[in-house]
Amino acid sequence: MKVLVTDPIADAGLDALRDAGHEVETGYELEGEDLLDAVSDAHGLIVRSGTEVTREVFAAAEELVIVGRAGIGVDNIDIDAATDEGVIVANAPEGNVRAAAEHTVAMTFAVARSVPQAHVRLKNGEWAKGDYLGAELDGKTLGVVGLGRVGQEVAKKLDSLGMDVVAFDPYISEDRAERIGAELVEFEACLDRADFLTIHTPLTPETEGMIGETELDLLDGGYLVNVGRGGIVDEDALAAKVEDGTLAGAALDVFAEEPLPAGSPLLEHDEIVVTPHLGASTEAAQENVATSTADQVVAALAGEPVANALNAPSIDESAFPRLEPYVEIAETAGKIAAQLLDGRIEEIEVTYEGEIAAEDVEFVTASALKGVFEPLEWQVNAVNAPQIADDRGVDVTESKTRQAADFQSLVSVTVGDGEDEISVDGTLFAGDDPRIVRIDGYRVDAIPHGRMVVTRNADEPGVIGLIGTVMGSHGVNIAGMFNAREAHGGEALTVYNVDGEVPEAAREELEGDDRIVGVRYITLNGH
Repeated sequence: MKVLVTDPIADAGLDALRDAGHEVETGYELEGEDLLDAVSDAHGLIVRSGTEVTREVFAAAEELVIVGRAGIGVDNIDIDAATDEGVIVANAPEGNVRAAAEHTVAMTFAVARSVPQAHVRLKNGEWAKGDYLGAELDGKTLGVVGLGRVGQEVAKKLDSLGMDVVAFDPYISEDRAERIGAELVEFEACLDRADFLTIHTPLTPETEGMIGETELDLLDGGYLVNVGRGGIVDEDALAAKVEDGTLAGAALDVFAEEPLPAGSPLLEHDEIVVTPHLGASTEAAQENVATSTADQVVAALAGEPVANALNAPSIDESAFPRLEPYVEIAETAGKIAAQLLDGRIEEIEVTYEGEIAAEDVEFVTASALKGVFEPLEWQVNAVNAPQIADDRGVDVTESKTRQAADFQSLVSVTVGDGEDEISVDGTLFAGDDPRIVRIDGYRVDAIPHGRMVVTRNADEPGVIGLIGTVMGSHGVNIAGMFNAREAHGGEALTVYNVDGEVPEAAREELEGDDRIVGVRYITLNGH
């Protein structure tokens, strides 16, 4: 498969893609129509921050399975558009954590001790020893906005240097913050108490411009350090607050517009230290994010769960061997249930019984939804299936119970139209042999593969013979049959595995017999 790489990554990542058998095409200057042409037949796309992956790009890339971001930030990728098109978006959040945290610490020391300014003046022949009176970090308060991976690493490093740490993050528990030596506080309190403020939040509509003039006033006398994402701090307000002495200084590695324009007010003040987005620029970090991203692309193209998918359910690598067979069972049960229901699907329930109920089954549920929607000829996969359900007002529920009366593990998919519903249950025999074991409450033992015919008929002598005769007269070979009934002389349900397509004329002939309640032709596995 073709993987297009539009921003430079370390050779180790390119080598990993080629070793997996994929064709790698690089195009580091692609934009506009050239980018759309190049991505049109790509199955994977790897970018950094330089490529804008817009809705137009996704629309042009009909074969695209995954976009891998070699780094953390994904504000250059339209994730909603990716989800709509069923494309996985994954990043590499671990690869440059250490590098970004270390650069944050370096920038904190640099602005506190005026290192760059003194360096330049000494290089120019000035011994300006008396012009710089720095601030020590020991005993000062560090404010951390965003206590994610990088924020936690910065907090731990500066805590060990004698700083008191307060942090604002609405998505982390107090217990977790305490374990890394941080006191969790509200946003305004974090700024008000901080002598040094570091920022580690993603750029989102909620965080864009979140630190402006009012917030900077709370940091009165302090320093601001941003090695996270540009656009979170109002740069004009920051420059003004440094100029009027409200802030003692600032250190920035990221900017709202990159490269930083020559006329930026940030360049006018010696008390503002700037670097050209070097947070992840270490040899180790670049290799780590490249190989991590490549590994996720390889997994996605092999049909396996992706570890750091941002818009798709994932499975822990250690759990994947246990759950992989149930992914197929859930998808197949969903396909069968959707094709058996004679009505518009309004609700879906996925139930797990037995040992599988102890697992993280988010990816399995998404696969069940994919199975339900696929027969309806929607463009669907496990990435966009939950979104499709939401967009179409389909109510989805998931339930678990550790109790399973007849099986070690059981997956059940039930679809309904508000009045009627159909349930299909699947399990594994002998560890790896998938079977459909119940359809609408009837106990069967059907092999979920290829083409199937499901009939409801009166439990009377000669009915199964009639069905076989009609199938044979239309050239349909029956490969297997699984029969169940509710009670002697009542209604029976039979599943036939067949070798070829069942013509409409055969179904009409069967339904013309008063003993046949209904006939459903089911296609699986791409048929």
